[in-house]
Amino acid sequence: MTTTLSLAQPKALLRLSDITLLLVALVWGTSYGVAKGALAFYPVLGFLAVRFLLTFALLLPSLLRASRAEQLAAWRSGLPLGGLMLGIFLCETYGVAHTLASNAAFLISLCVVFTPLVEWALLGNRPSRAVFGFAALSLLGAAMLSGGLSGQLGLGDGLMLAAAVLRAITVCQTSKLSRAHPAPALALTAVQAAVIGLGSLLLALALPGGLPPLPSAPAFWWASVYLVLGCTVFAFFAQNWALKHSAPSRVALLTSSEPAFGALFAVLWLNESLSPLARLGGTLIVAAALWTSWRRD
Repeated sequence: MTTTLSLAQPKALLRLSDITLLLVALVWGTSYGVAKGALAFYPVLGFLAVRFLLTFALLLPSLLRASRAEQLAAWRSGLPLGGLMLGIFLCETYGVAHTLASNAAFLISLCVVFTPLVEWALLGNRPSRAVFGFAALSLLGAAMLSGGLSGQLGLGDGLMLAAAVLRAITVCQTSKLSRAHPAPALALTAVQAAVIGLGSLLLALALPGGLPPLPSAPAFWWASVYLVLGCTVFAFFAQNWALKHSAPSRVALLTSSEPAFGALFAVLWLNESLSPLARLGGTLIVAAALWTSWRRD
């Protein structure tokens, strides 16, 4: 087994990968506020179906342009990864509905601790002490930003914890499968989106009452366009690409800055306020991510 913080890659490529992942965290940080606005117009499962089926339609040409071998590789990797990601979205969506927002934010941040352990178990890469140090700093920041856990743990908390574990497994499996079945990142993203979108649609139609007609409100469709282009096409593509060049633990640490960017977006765009403790927590999260980027084993 090897001790890793990053894979053996040229420094320039690692730096580009780091910057890309920080941009992913920034974009994902804005997604909660945008999605919350869209969900005022349409049910959760229906909205997930719209978001990811639109993504699939947009990326279908990339999948069709790939060679036959690349298409086969994309389906081999994308089907299980898409299933894992569907599980993440379902756990997060229903978890948030059954717990406090502060609990949800803190519990999902446990992914940064689970990922090195899952990487060790699945990939045989023993995390260095630095990885756990960065993870602990990021987790402390998340606790300060969200206020930590409040009240008794219930169903929603369990679902958020499951989402954190699934996130860790997904990051490691993406790294593993992208090497076992190399496929263009856009083609892989297309297959993942198809699985999530179709799965959400089938689940929505199976529920009593089905789905209402699609909304006509411009705000819903503008939110959908942003989430499709920024938070799905770009973010999924970027993470799939970065996992070919960085260790899963490194990816998890860099994208763990997502809550800090989300809080910043809430302050600047949604006119929400943060306590001094929350501001310090956000600073610690970003510091852990930047420290990870600057450090080289």
